[in-house]
Order: sequence, then C-alpha cells, then structure tokens
Amino acid sequence: MVNAGTYPLWRELALSEDLPREALKTVIEALCTSTTANGFDSHTERWREEALKAALPALLARTSAKRLRGRLLVHADEKTLTDLAAVGTVTTADVPAILRHRRAWAGLISALARHLGQVEAAIALLPRLPRHEVEHVVRDWDPDHYTRAATDAPVPPVPQELFDAVLEACLTPLAAYLLHPEPEEGWEALSDFTKDWSLDLAGHSGWAMLARCPERWAELAAHPTLGPAVQHLLLDQAETQALEARLRAAGADPGSKEPPADPAPALNEDLLLACLPALCLPELAELPNPQVTARRTLHHIAHRVHKNPRLEALAADQLHAAADALVTHGRLLSPPEKQDEDRDFDGRILRLAEDLALLSANPDHLAGACAQLACLDQPAVVSPAPSRTLVRVIANADPDHDRPARLLERHNEHRRVQALTALAANPHTPHVAVTGILDGLHPAELAWIAERADGPDWFLDAAAAVPVAADEDDGVLRLVSDDELDKHPDPATILQSWLDSPAAGEILSRSEIYRAVIKSRHHTPEHLLQIPADEILSRHEPEIALKTLLERCGKSADRWAALAAAMTFEYDEEKITFGELLDSLDQTPARAQTS
Repeated sequence: MVNAGTYPLWRELALSEDLPREALKTVIEALCTSTTANGFDSHTERWREEALKAALPALLARTSAKRLRGRLLVHADEKTLTDLAAVGTVTTADVPAILRHRRAWAGLISALARHLGQVEAAIALLPRLPRHEVEHVVRDWDPDHYTRAATDAPVPPVPQELFDAVLEACLTPLAAYLLHPEPEEGWEALSDFTKDWSLDLAGHSGWAMLARCPERWAELAAHPTLGPAVQHLLLDQAETQALEARLRAAGADPGSKEPPADPAPALNEDLLLACLPALCLPELAELPNPQVTARRTLHHIAHRVHKNPRLEALAADQLHAAADALVTHGRLLSPPEKQDEDRDFDGRILRLAEDLALLSANPDHLAGACAQLACLDQPAVVSPAPSRTLVRVIANADPDHDRPARLLERHNEHRRVQALTALAANPHTPHVAVTGILDGLHPAELAWIAERADGPDWFLDAAAAVPVAADEDDGVLRLVSDDELDKHPDPATILQSWLDSPAAGEILSRSEIYRAVIKSRHHTPEHLLQIPADEILSRHEPEIALKTLLERCGKSADRWAALAAAMTFEYDEEKITFGELLDSLDQTPARAQTS
C-alpha cells in the first residue's frame, strides 16, 4: 500500500502526458490497490477513490493491455463507463470485463452504439437487459439533451438498425403473449370475479417505440409476426396518446394557439381498417373462466370504440357478431346472484348495459340488459344538512346544488338511468323493454331523464308520462339543520326517520346520515345505539359515548378488556352497532378490579 499522502502525486502522474508506458502498470496498481494493509482507513480510501476517478479516463485512453484495462474498469461506476463509451474510450472489447462485475444497462448500450463500428455488438447486448429497460436504449440516447450548450457537438441520430432492434424487442413479448396467453402466477387463488389476467395488453413498452415512428404504422400493422401486437396497441393507445400530447402542447406554451376543436384523428381510415383483425380480441376467445373474461373482453372492445368512434360504421357487423358471441359464451345475461363480498356487482351490470348499448344489435340481449338494470337497487338520494361553509359555496356558485338530478350525479348514482338512456338510443332495443322499467325508477332518476338525458323523443315522452302519486315527494332524504328541527314538535322522530330510511344502508349515503344524527343536539341515547360503533367511536366525536362507556364498564377490568378487544372495526367485517357493542360488554362478568 502506498502512503496516503502520495495519492495526489499518483493522480498527477497518471494525467501527465510525459508518463512513459513502462510506468503505467505501477501507477494503475498504486491507484487501484485498496488501503487495507494496515487496517481500513475511510479517509485514505476516499482520497484513493477520488484520485482514481480523476485519472481513470486518461489511464484507459493510454492503456491497451486487457488485464490492466480490466483492473481499471472494475473501479468505474455506470455513469463513468457510459460517458467513456460515448466518447470511444470504452469500447465493445471492454464489455466482457465490464459484465463480469455488473449487469448490462441501457445507457452503456446507447453509448457504444454511437460509434458505427459497434452498432451490431451493441444490439447483441439487448437480450441482457430486463424487459422494461429495453426501450430506454432509445429513450436515453441523448441523456444530456437539456443541458447541452449550443457550442457542444451534436449527438448523432439513433442508428436505424438499433432502432429496429429495440422496436422488435419491445413488441415481441406482446406478440408472444397474444399467441399463448397464460395466467399469471397465483391466478388460481383469485375469486371468480377478479380473475382477469386476460387483457394485460398495455403493460408492455411497445407503444413507446411505436409512438416514435408513426410513418411506419401501416407497414408494422401488416408485419407477419408483430402485426397483431401493433394493431392492438394502435387501437388502445393512438387516439388517447394523441389527445394527451395536444393537451400538453397547449398547456406548455400559453402563447400558442389552442388545438383545433376537431383535430385529425391519429389513425386514418386505412389504418383503422388494417387494425380490424385485432379489434375484437380474437386471441382471447377461448380463455378459461368465460363469465369473467368474456365480460372484460366486451368492455375492452367497447372502450376501443369509444376511443375510435368511426369503428361503429366501419366494423358494425364485426362488432355485433362479437357482442353476440361474448354474451352467449360468457352467459352474461344469466340472472345475476349478488355475493356478500362482491362489491362490484352493480358496476358489472352497469358496464354490461353500457357496452351492449354501444355494440349489440340483438333485441333479446338488449332487452336482457334492461331487465338486469331493473334488478338493481334504487339509488339513495340524500341532501346533506346545511352548514355555513356549504351554504356560502352554494350561494356563490351553484343555485341548483340541491336539485334531485344534481344530487343523483354527485354520488354517481345516475349511472343506472344513464345506461338505460343509452339502451333506449340503440335502435335495436325493444321499446317495451325500456318503458317497462320506467315505473320502477326513483323519482330523482325520472328527474334526471327530464333534465339531463339526451335520448330519443319516445323515451323522454314515456318517462315524462310516468304517473306520480299525489303525496309523492321528489324522493330526496333531506337532512335539515337543528334550527329547522327546532320548529318541529318531535325532532327525535325526524332523526329516527333518517335512520329508518333505505338510504342509511347505502355506502355513499349512510355516513352523511350518521354524521347528521350524531351532530344534532336532538339525538337521544336510543338513536346512538342504532349507529355503527365505529362511526361513533372513531370517526366523529368520541366524547359523545364517553359517559355511556364509563357507566357500562365501571370498575370491571374484564369489561374494559372486552371493549378494547371489540374495537377493531376492520374494513371488511360486518359492522356492529353501538348498542350491540354495549350488549357484548354485558355478557362479560362484572368482576371488579382488586387493588
């Protein structure tokens, strides 16, 4: 080990143009030998590493012997190696020595490929990269793009051979997946309603490469092996990404003109026609668990049509046939059975109705979708109790805040009637299938049709003609303030009516109801006993229950322990009321704590 104080000297020797070749080995060994002979010294080691880092470019530029170069390369970090490869100091001949100590990385491949004689060798390194890093070879081609000065030498363009190789490497996994779609590890353990490994078409980096060469889309869509992958990516990504790019461009430059209201589509008609073989995802037709995969496939197709509306006319027959086949194969219109743990039951029915409204021409299937909508629970429309903050916001901005149709939308409970409107707009839907369920709609849903729906005249007229009972209100549970309750002869009865309302069982509404009851000065202990324990003890004012708990538990150590054990309130478990919690404490022997 050399003396620590001599490292600056060794560094200057390494940088000196007068250093003879015979001295290179000695200088390299001095700078590369760790300071461990007389015990590790972190300060000395840091001085050595700094000296070596400064001298490394000059030493590599003057050293041709493989062993000595390998001695130096092992001490260089990835950025240093990348920079040296970019200027040609590190070459493909050094790659074996580099890969003995570290894995390949995208920046090294990009830097090596800047030199024409090394492009083929750089391409040969692509299989060594993790799949998600391959595209970075092109993305990080010019890592100093934003810091380069105008006087700096320009970076050469990406060699076409490298671009094509990266493009193929990014598209190949998706192309192979489409040939043999297989479940992911652990798929068997999932429930029937969550098994959906079938449509993982966006988790690949192929689109990032396709977006860089739109002039080649037509050629690539017709490629004998990569074509299906390209078609899927274009249908799923092209229009969405083009819209996002326009929005970014408009937002990046406040002085620029706004993008045209109706810009040219990213895919022209010829490209859409070229993508039709992939439109209905034929590769996924025979997957297991069809009740799930057929439903998800149908939704995926509908999503593509929403992105590319011209497909409705260009591929009408193909879309109708695919919708029929998927409904039949997946038995999607069989009477649905709601399971207790199935939180997406309503969502599946709503999506199916919306998708069939867009894709189907089968009157029986469209009528079946209407029937499934009729089976859904009515929405629970709640108007929150006024507060000073809310009143101020409404008064300033939204005078219609409390209208039934607006309340319906605010909790996203208008989707059932929105889907019914879409089914009514499909000319193949039997009118009787639609009008037959109008009588069962919530008053707020009928109000939504009158105010917000853009449906055919026959549908709007039929909804307007639904008879309303003389004593029928607008169907809204209105949570009034304590000042309003003061005017009522029995405020406690009003609070009880809120708790008895069907709205108290709806996820989106019940917290509003419980909060209004708990905060009201008119609530009684009987009201609190009916409210879920976690609403009282953990989400609102726990001091409300303090006196009750002190009286119930008293000096019983067992009851206090039982209270602590009962206050878990797991998200997915059945909620117990505050009254049930207290009753469970009564089942605990009142054994007084002894001192």
